Formats: sequence, C-alpha cells, structure tokens
Amino acid sequence: MLAGDFNAHSRRWDPGCTEQQDAIFCKDIIDEKGLEIGNNDWATHHWKREDLERKSIIDLTLTNQQIRKWTILAKNQATGSDHKVREWEVDVDKQEEADHEWVVGWNLAAMTEQDKEVAKK
Repeated sequence: MLAGDFNAHSRRWDPGCTEQQDAIFCKDIIDEKGLEIGNNDWATHHWKREDLERKSIIDLTLTNQQIRKWTILAKNQATGSDHKVREWEVDVDKQEEADHEWVVGWNLAAMTEQDKEVAKK
C-alpha cells in the first residue's frame, strides 16, 4: 500500500483536472504493480489564491488489495494543512503481512540495490 501527497494531476483519479505531465510516473507505477486507486471522487486538497478557490485529488491511496472503506474525516480535524485527513480500511491476510519486509522513509535518490529488491517484493 502506498498513500500520500503525490502532487500529480490526472483524470484517472481526478476527473475534473487538467491532465499534466507530473502524473506519468504515478500512472506507470500503478500499471506496472497492478495497483488499485482507493480514492473516490472527493477532493483531498483545497486551496485559495486571491478570490479563486480550488480543489483537487492529489493525495492518493494505492493498494494491491480491496479497500473496504475509504473516506475523508470531518472538517474539524485540524491539521494546519490544506490537505484533508483520509482514512481507509483493508482486509489483511496475516500470513501475507508476515512474509513482507516493511520499507519506510522513502528516499528514492538514496535507494540501494537491496532497497530496490525489497521494494519489488
């Protein structure tokens, strides 16, 4: 499962956006790894510049498992951010989970060959 602010704009996950080049990498990863986009069509990012208020879906939840529930928490969840707090639930096979090594703190530029091999699993 991958979840985060991908800052990528694509009609594939945000039907109201203008398609941009920044989405190519994300779409390639989704296709290569057979991932599902767990988001619904609710905006995850809101901002205002001058008198123009905008919204987009750039915070993605990607998984190779079925997402049972995906939602945005209430507006009263204070984060100090212009991104919404998302919550999701998946069914996890405990044996499958035990067979995987966790990789956290992604820094693609600093990945070693061993990191790349672990990420492929």
